[in-house]
Amino acid sequence: MLKVTNLEAYYGGNQALRRISLEIREGEIVCLIGANGAGKTTLLNCLSGVHPHRRGLVVFRGQDVSAAQSQTLVRLGIVQVPENRQLFGPLTVEENLEMGAYLRAGRMKKADLLEEMDRVLELFPALANRRKQRAGTLSGGEQQMVAIGRGLMADPTLLLMDEPSLGLAPLVVREIFRIIGELRNEGRTILLVEQNALAALAVSQRAYVIENGRIATSGPADLLMKDEKVRRAFLGQDVRI
Repeated sequence: MLKVTNLEAYYGGNQALRRISLEIREGEIVCLIGANGAGKTTLLNCLSGVHPHRRGLVVFRGQDVSAAQSQTLVRLGIVQVPENRQLFGPLTVEENLEMGAYLRAGRMKKADLLEEMDRVLELFPALANRRKQRAGTLSGGEQQMVAIGRGLMADPTLLLMDEPSLGLAPLVVREIFRIIGELRNEGRTILLVEQNALAALAVSQRAYVIENGRIATSGPADLLMKDEKVRRAFLGQDVRI
């Protein structure tokens, strides 16, 4: 579905991504793990058109989208759930979800939009009675659920998720990864960036490890869980698999 070849990106004179190559197949969850500053968010921002890349090729469903702008990528089906959620705080939960479907509004009837919103909210029982509540007054976990739901309202073919568990309590993290597991069972295609490496590997089919802007290693997620170097770097030396 998505193939990235030799992608390079910079912030001023500092190179953030160095010849990144990866591939995502339809219907799988692929996670990208690495330390702070390794280039994870930069890669997602390049793939969603938020940050320009200087060199490299990005092909999505057979189409070269290397130079495509964000709105074009969303129309094609590449949708990002950003780090720190970035909701519209004064708007309600429903209004934030409607914003996710903004580029589809002209092609959907209001009744169809509400029906789709109901299906999305079925994934998030905690939001059932908060549809009219302002997003800025929700807890961090509830805001993350709204952010994921907003992304789903864009009807993504490929969902890019950036640190969905960041700053959340352990019980809430468990709920977020339950939702990601349900999306996997629905056959969604997801590129998951996550510092919680153990949870990310557990829910993914394949994984890439990024270090200093380069792909250091990759492979099936269950095998990387058992890799001694990955365990020491990201899972803890004594973690039990």
